[in-house]
Amino acid sequence: MRAVLVLFSMGLLLVNFGGAKPIRTVNAVSVASTPASSMSKPRVDFETQVKPILHSKCMPCHFSGGQVYDRLPFDKPETIKKLGTRLFTRIKDQNDRRVIEDFLSQ
Repeated sequence: MRAVLVLFSMGLLLVNFGGAKPIRTVNAVSVASTPASSMSKPRVDFETQVKPILHSKCMPCHFSGGQVYDRLPFDKPETIKKLGTRLFTRIKDQNDRRVIEDFLSQ
């Protein structure tokens, strides 16, 4: 069955590319059997993943009692989504940025 599937895939590649270029085969069985949930990124939790980053970099000004808390409260996910990557003026660590970018893309 697998050989038939590989031959069928190669035939489709030949048709799509006109047979002019060398073909690189793809293991269609492993691609098709991979669940969609394993390909998507896990959800980023604001309270446990994003807020601690902001707390360590933006405290005390953007948290309760801070000078700009009334205008830009960083303990609220709506503020972070509104600001987007403009937060990165203070957040330089690439791992921290990646967590925030993943949160923003949800």
